[in-house]
Amino acid sequence: MTTWTVRAADAARSPLNREYNAEMISRYWGRPAGDAEIDAYERDEQDHDVPVFLVVSRDGDDVGCLGMRFLSGDVGELTRMFVREPFRGQGAASALLTAMEAQALERGVTVLRLDTREDLVEARGLYAKHGFAEIEPYNDAEYADHWFEKRLKRLTPARPSAMS
Repeated sequence: MTTWTVRAADAARSPLNREYNAEMISRYWGRPAGDAEIDAYERDEQDHDVPVFLVVSRDGDDVGCLGMRFLSGDVGELTRMFVREPFRGQGAASALLTAMEAQALERGVTVLRLDTREDLVEARGLYAKHGFAEIEPYNDAEYADHWFEKRLKRLTPARPSAMS
């Protein structure tokens, strides 16, 4: 059984962001992304507003990340879900989602949304497995083909039972 450690990190300083960007560009265009292309994306196009950023690691090695931004009221948006290829299918993404749901609830977020692309089949399967349902578009993201939402249940402390 794999033990994953999830911790908060600074999105701007995480090398996982560059790996995520390289993979998203490569998969979209069906070819390897060049350094200049990744640099341009990170400078010009990437949304840098990721106030909650989690990193998952095993044996001290960072292997994946997940971010959350705040949309409005009690709605948060997941972004930058990424797990390095050799660690996929081992529960790292599930550990990230579980930890982020707890972070969301701690911050008063009870609805999580995300958008993803048609070619990210594994991601769509992961979100469905974790209770996200496909919804109508909630944004006009240029590269999005699918939108998902999950309503979180607030954790309430158990009430003492009444004695008769």
